[in-house]
Amino acid sequence: MGMLSLPGFLSCGKKKDFSLTDENDAHSSDSDENSDRGNWSSKGDYLLSMVGYAVGLGNVWRFPYLTYQNGGGAFLIPYTVMLALAGLPLFFLECSLGQFASLGPVSIWRILPLFQGVGITMVIISTFVTVYYNVIIAYALYYLFASFQKVLPWSDCFFWADEFCSKTQIVSDCNATLNGEIIHANYSFIVSNNLTCINGTMNYKPVQFPTEQYWNKMALQRSSGLDDTGRIVWYLALCLLLSWIIVGAALFKGIKSSGKVVYFTALFPYVILLILLVRGATLEGALNGIEYYIGRQSNITKLMEAEVRGSVSPRSVTHFPGYVGLLFFFLSSQVLQVLPYRSFHCFPGFELAFVAYPEALSKLPVSPLWSFLFFFMLVLLGLDSQFATIETLVTTIQDIHPRVMKKLRMPVTQGLCAVLFFLGLICVTQAGIYWVNLIDHFCAGWGILISALLEIIGIVYIYGGNRFIKDVEMMIGKKSFSFWLWWRTCWFFITPVLLM
Repeated sequence: MGMLSLPGFLSCGKKKDFSLTDENDAHSSDSDENSDRGNWSSKGDYLLSMVGYAVGLGNVWRFPYLTYQNGGGAFLIPYTVMLALAGLPLFFLECSLGQFASLGPVSIWRILPLFQGVGITMVIISTFVTVYYNVIIAYALYYLFASFQKVLPWSDCFFWADEFCSKTQIVSDCNATLNGEIIHANYSFIVSNNLTCINGTMNYKPVQFPTEQYWNKMALQRSSGLDDTGRIVWYLALCLLLSWIIVGAALFKGIKSSGKVVYFTALFPYVILLILLVRGATLEGALNGIEYYIGRQSNITKLMEAEVRGSVSPRSVTHFPGYVGLLFFFLSSQVLQVLPYRSFHCFPGFELAFVAYPEALSKLPVSPLWSFLFFFMLVLLGLDSQFATIETLVTTIQDIHPRVMKKLRMPVTQGLCAVLFFLGLICVTQAGIYWVNLIDHFCAGWGILISALLEIIGIVYIYGGNRFIKDVEMMIGKKSFSFWLWWRTCWFFITPVLLM
């Protein structure tokens, strides 16, 4: 690819030129341009792999919830700004650097050894994310298998429910008129004496949707807290094992095999989304639900709150949901309109995907079919994101031990999946959901944002933004001032300021 040299003030010892390619890199074919390391079989493989990685599970549950919580349609303003001025420039920077160097996130910092800790941080974060991400896929697999029933098991309060389970509100007490006097009594007394509650005086018992109790009591067998680990939930452990088997099978030949799998895992979710869109658009009141969600619910004043700005930055600039993420948002709201409006208040984050969505699906005709399609889509969305993350870890190992990986890439990949499976077992105990929330909160947010800030500082201001642009121009074989004007402006001025 060419030779790059370190700035003198960052060199350790004798200054020398080095190449960002490694003559010992393996896993390629004779037709590859990079005969040592190997290339994607086609541009389509690479493009779909990037789409699959960028569009993941968070687009289904996190983005709609954050939008509703932080001002409705008004939230799209800071989101779009951050996406255009920070998310896309960072995404393009990382993709270009990775394609040019053909190295993993640690070895690529040969260009700036002082910043090698940024690459190590990325690998550590990726490791933690892969552990809990496959657990979420395991949740989706469990619900997928549970959908193969004539009646969805979460559609009503069955044997697993307690007295607080109800599909409707339950009156506990109210005021009524008895012998010309207003009394306050339990609802059972009111009913037994054929009395009628006075409007506006009814108090309701705290109740939970059947989907909420099914999620906590059956799917998770949730314990009282993080300190109460409990036992391993065996069916979740089996689903977790299955998800890792699928990942390992897709990656047994590296990008040569995963690049083909993504043609299905990245594209088929859009087929399902189109089906859900058509079904949702035909439901009565669909337009009212959308209008409420991003219309009447919009609150421009919430954009002044620091909490709202904070909820934009870590997610938008690091996970790059992109324009496709907006598509998911609009399509998701089509289905959610069949729920009571209070659903978003009750079911944040993961509960939106495994409580609110199942509640909506259970109200549709032929609900097991829609449930199967939805959770099958979730599984596919999670898998193709997981493929790219695991490949990042495998590439890091390959950069460290290229000769070993040349002979033992398949066993090393399968061994890595096995280790990550055992690490994830803590997340399928009865306290597993607390571990999942803990890892998600501390590993998938601000750590990535800080790494992204250091990355752009290192590449643009120390290695040199103009130097990097010349490297990419040499790789693609053409120059275009108008093309680089936007990226140059963002990299040098706008993106670092927004991140800080």
